[in-house]
Formats: sequence, C-alpha cells, structure tokens
Amino acid sequence: MTMEISATRQEPVAFGAGEDANMSGVSWGAVLGGAAGAAALSYALVILGFGLGLSSVSPWSFTGATATTIGVATILWLTLTQIAASSLGGYVAGRLRVKWPTVHTDEVYFRDTAHGFLSWAVASLLVAAFLASAIAGVLRGGAMATAAAVGGATAVAGAGAVKVAGDPEAQAYYVDTLLRAPPGAPPGANASVAPTDAAQLRAETGRIFAKALVIGDLSIADRAYLGQQVAQRTGVDNAQGEQRVDEVYAQLKQSVENAKAQAKQAADDTRKATAGIAVWMFISLLCGAFFASLSATLGGRHRDTFVHGPRTAHR
Repeated sequence: MTMEISATRQEPVAFGAGEDANMSGVSWGAVLGGAAGAAALSYALVILGFGLGLSSVSPWSFTGATATTIGVATILWLTLTQIAASSLGGYVAGRLRVKWPTVHTDEVYFRDTAHGFLSWAVASLLVAAFLASAIAGVLRGGAMATAAAVGGATAVAGAGAVKVAGDPEAQAYYVDTLLRAPPGAPPGANASVAPTDAAQLRAETGRIFAKALVIGDLSIADRAYLGQQVAQRTGVDNAQGEQRVDEVYAQLKQSVENAKAQAKQAADDTRKATAGIAVWMFISLLCGAFFASLSATLGGRHRDTFVHGPRTAHR
C-alpha cells in the first residue's frame, strides 16, 4: 500500500530544476525590446510636452500661463511620461520573455518583475544619453545659482558695485542730480562752467562714487572735495554742497543694495526651482520603475494565460 502511494504521489519541482536550471534567468531580447518601446514613447511624449508648453506661453505681458502653472504642468507631464512609457516597456518585456516550464510560480513573478525593472533601467539610460546636455545644463545652472546665493553679497559688493557705479549710463542720473542747479536758481546758474570742465567733473564724480561703493563709504576728503565742486557748480554754499553729496551718495548706495538684494533673491529662487525639479524628477523615475515592474508581471501573466495556458502551482 505504501509503495502504491509513493508511486502515484507527484513530487513538487524544485526551483530552477530540470533543463531550465542551466538557462539564463534574463531574456535580453525581451528587455531590449521593452526598453526600446519605452524610450521611443518617452521621447514622443517629451516632444509633445514641449509643443503643449510652447503653445501656452505668450511673449506678451500678463497673457498666457503663469510660471507656477507651467512648472506644475511640467512636473505632472514628466510623471505621466514616466508612468506611460515605463508601463509600456515593462509590459512588452514581460510579454515577450520566454517561458521556463520547470520554474516555480514565485520565481516566475520575480523574474517578470526583474525584466520590467531592467527594461526601465535600460530605457532610462537611453533617454539620459540623448538628453545628457539638457540634464547637464540644469545641474550646472543649479550649481551656479547656489554659488551665487552663497557668495552673492561679496561678489556684488565688490566687482558688481564697480560695474554699477562705474558704468556711465548707470551713474549718469545720480551725477546729474548732484550737479544740477537747485530749485529757484536763476537761469544760467551753471553757465560759468565750461563744457570740457563739466564733462571732466562728471567723470571724476563717477569714479569717486565707484571707489566709495567698493570700500563701503565716502571718505571725508572726497566728500569735502565734491561739496566744493557742487557749491561752485550750483551756487550753494559748501555746507549745502556736502549735504547734497551725502543725499545723492545715499540714493546711489541704496540702489546698489537693492540690486544686490534682487540678484540674491533671483539666485535663491533659481536654486530652489532647480532643487525642486531634481526632486520631482527623482520621484517620477521611482514611479516609472514601479510601474515598469508591475506591468511586467501583468505581461507575464497574460503571456502564460493566452499563450501557454493558465499557470499551475509549480513550473
């Protein structure tokens, strides 16, 4: 009786037993096929996203989508692109993979999942290779913005201040304010100054302001000298001339401080935007890996159901 039970009992097949034990666990043809499909669909969706994005942007002020709207739409589109392309690649890899008849069902699920993940990895590398310059530009911009945010104060206060104050166009208004005749002055109050001397005085005043902005303050000697020049130019006394010098220099210094604050704020905004894009790209890639693996198991199930019949307890 015991012999009959032993003869009729069917032992389960071990993992990887039989002729499939010596076969490779990876079907690279299926992986590459799924990766090619995922990369192609990803490329097509990215091009479509560029087209939709450009159609929503207007060169005219206060028209078209806002920067916030475009940023949110870009993040959502990248995530949708990853999910759609990775799902397609994973399903194709799982559906095209060859069947191992003697492999346990749990091992089949694992191998299908691994094939989906591999197809996502290969497709991601292909897309990254084509978009390497764009990705490098984003990272380079983020690094430059971070450096500008950290060292912006020193850079702008030094060479940046010289550029602002030393530029004739940037300093012209403040020099004009300093050297113009006071309100109520008789006509021709500045007529006694020769045009050549006036041009030299304007250039010299700009250089004095530039140096003062670099070192952080207007020296007593420069203040007294400019006060005398303003007094001779406008007909006011020396005290009033020095007071006007203080007022105009304070206005110029405040404009430089505002420019510094705007530059730092722009650099900080760029840094934050770059960091946010990087984080969301990472999240979208994780979504792509998950859906590629999940779709590969679905493709493997359909392969076994529609092509080889339903799965049994053991392979």
